Amino acid sequence: MQKNSKIYIAGHRGLVGSAIWRHLEENGYTNLVGRTHAELELTDQQAVDEFFETEKPEFVFLAAAKVGGINANNIYRAEFIYSNLAIQDNIVSASYKHGVKKMVFLGSVCIYPKHAALPVREDCLLTGELEYTNEPYALAKIAGIKLTESYNLQYGTNYVSVMPANLYGENDNFDLEKSHVIPALIRKMILCKHIENADFAEAAKNLGLTDDDEAAVLAEVAKYGIEKRNNEVVLKVWGSGKPYREFMHSDDMAEACVYIMNNVDFPDLAEGLKEVRNTHINLGTGKDISIRDLVGLIKDIVGTSAVIEFDTSKPDGTFRRYMDVEKVHELGWHHKIELEDGLRKTIEWYQHNS
Repeated sequence: MQKNSKIYIAGHRGLVGSAIWRHLEENGYTNLVGRTHAELELTDQQAVDEFFETEKPEFVFLAAAKVGGINANNIYRAEFIYSNLAIQDNIVSASYKHGVKKMVFLGSVCIYPKHAALPVREDCLLTGELEYTNEPYALAKIAGIKLTESYNLQYGTNYVSVMPANLYGENDNFDLEKSHVIPALIRKMILCKHIENADFAEAAKNLGLTDDDEAAVLAEVAKYGIEKRNNEVVLKVWGSGKPYREFMHSDDMAEACVYIMNNVDFPDLAEGLKEVRNTHINLGTGKDISIRDLVGLIKDIVGTSAVIEFDTSKPDGTFRRYMDVEKVHELGWHHKIELEDGLRKTIEWYQHNS
């Protein structure tokens, strides 16, 4: 990419897309294109085609997706598979039709089998059953990998797929019902701290309540597993706390995506393969942490003394998953932001922007 190349970031307002946009701007790229959901419905094939015809982007980061935590994935199964398939199909086909030079497609670690050997290598894709709770989303992302690979093989396009670890950071979705584990825990811990301090006005503001008395606040937070027992605030966390997860800060992910756009081409990934498959690239830290320890880390950074209870009636999902990142290391990229530093940065951002 040149500094004045026209670059389209699909999903530029979300966690992933906004991080890529920020990274590009900070590094002097001046011709960035984005559209909000209200401006462009990516599941509408005609609208997407007209956008590409008008804007003619040279490079595309396909970061748009319908995403959510374990609860949302399990409840909105049809929406997660339909919307993600439609978004991918429309953008990939329009990119080919309108001559996009290169694309980076972002998938997810959940594409891998539930019982994949650790650390999870790229070549374990499609070797076992998926985790049930996010199977529709995972299938859509697997289809995206195969879609980009197939366009490359049939039409000679240059589309590269990357599979980030669980992401967190600035502009994450902090919705109390639909967010991933880190933003959900951050917001709930902050609410716990407000309640401990009897700062019900701040808690009400966070919750969007007009009534800021104690009873109204406690009634609302009870919906999300927070309650006050005598002089203690208790937070219930889904699952046993025993599963492990790998997390990567969105700024690291953005740097990796721009690095790959500038330095890695599909032919490099396919070279020497008799059957071209598993050309996607894992993006992560290669390290994981238990949910129990993650909860404790966020609790300490926020500074709450809330009592943590794990609700074992709720699903844990896959017990352990961290990725083999040897391929991306060999390609010349390594992560920079360690988890504790990234969490501090994210909590500070949320506190200043909530």
